[in-house]
Amino acid sequence: MGLKNKLIGDRAFYSMVLKISVPIMVQNGITNLITLVNNVTVGQLGTEQMSGVAIANQLITIFNMCIFGAVSGAGIFGAQLFGRKDQDGIRSVFRIKFILCIALTLLVMAVFGFMGTPLISAFLQGSSDGGNLNLALSEGYQYLLIMLIGFIPYAIGQVYSSTLREVKETVVPMRAGIAALVLSVGLNFLLIPILGVAGAAWATVVSRFVEMGLMARWTHTHVEEVPFIHGVYRSMKVPGGLAKQVIAKGTPLLINETLWSVGMTMINQTYSVHGLAVVAGINIATTLSNLISVIFKSVGVSVGIVVGSLLGTGDMDAARDADTKMIAFSVMISLGVAAMMAAISPLFPQLYNTTAQVKDLAMWFILGEAVRTPLRAFVDATYYTLRSGGKTIITSVFDSGFVWLGNFGSAYVLTYFTQIPIVPLYFLCQLVEALKCVIGYVLVKRGSWMNQIMTD
Repeated sequence: MGLKNKLIGDRAFYSMVLKISVPIMVQNGITNLITLVNNVTVGQLGTEQMSGVAIANQLITIFNMCIFGAVSGAGIFGAQLFGRKDQDGIRSVFRIKFILCIALTLLVMAVFGFMGTPLISAFLQGSSDGGNLNLALSEGYQYLLIMLIGFIPYAIGQVYSSTLREVKETVVPMRAGIAALVLSVGLNFLLIPILGVAGAAWATVVSRFVEMGLMARWTHTHVEEVPFIHGVYRSMKVPGGLAKQVIAKGTPLLINETLWSVGMTMINQTYSVHGLAVVAGINIATTLSNLISVIFKSVGVSVGIVVGSLLGTGDMDAARDADTKMIAFSVMISLGVAAMMAAISPLFPQLYNTTAQVKDLAMWFILGEAVRTPLRAFVDATYYTLRSGGKTIITSVFDSGFVWLGNFGSAYVLTYFTQIPIVPLYFLCQLVEALKCVIGYVLVKRGSWMNQIMTD
């Protein structure tokens, strides 16, 4: 009974968690649903087009994770300042996020603009399955160049979205995301038959501008609900002490998200040596996995909000209790997600206009993702736990350090030093996540993450 009480909360607890996590779930689900629509509609054009867009999207993911790292590092302070009801502090955190995101966006746009072709070519090392690598390259680069236009609205939108979440206004980003989804889907079906992969890119870019605009409009017209926004653009000045703290705590997270996303991209680049069909198959599998996994990942994001707010009040016992229950809740949800993925694994690849080989590989890769899903749920929740208390260096080593040494290391060794076929190799690489779960459990149980980083 004691263990049950420790892992399972009451109705009021889950009502509180779901009130925060469901809007996040819907918004993130919408973002991934837009990617799914892009993938399926572009997939009707052919394997090369789908593969080129998939590779470009892996590069775009690096940018997305850099922005996530920037807003997350400052967001640790936003959540705790909200717990302390410090609106001036939240306003300063918003400004720090804005400055960081604009600077990162301009830097990444320059890198991808000049280096896009060689970066995409790194995933096209040879194809024994009859794929046209030059076509995949040209389609991917065309898509990437157009998507660069949408980087600025995406970055600014994340500044608004993350701050609204930290002050527990999670419904607004969700509504903006729904509008963006409807627009993107409509534009996809309108533009892709005319413009090909360029149509998919333009549909996404336009939806990014609309999503950002809707969030900004609501925030600036509801000052009573979100007082931090009052006068936020009158200057970009922030207290020096807060800026130093955010840089000290946030920089490791920014570096972590960058290294993590580059590491995941390198893993897929390693898989790509097995041929263009593998690139396409993994794209199909990860598109489905990313869409469905938001069901449990939203609870992981909520850990940072709920636990961070409790830490801000100084109630460490309540923070630990809530954290334990939320981790258990996330894992329980992930088991249902894994079963769902396994059930639809033979059906989902049929949505794509591609070869039988790609569809068969995609089915097995989806099953591999399903096996890994409960492990991912636990890892995500422990990541947000460590982050909520400002333990950003430990969090970074735990997260990106393991991606490079554990995930990428195993994929590289198994690919280049064994003759294991791609399907069992993929399964083995997914199971490496179990070791990360053990490390995460030890770090969370030690309790060193329970810190009130904002003190008088």
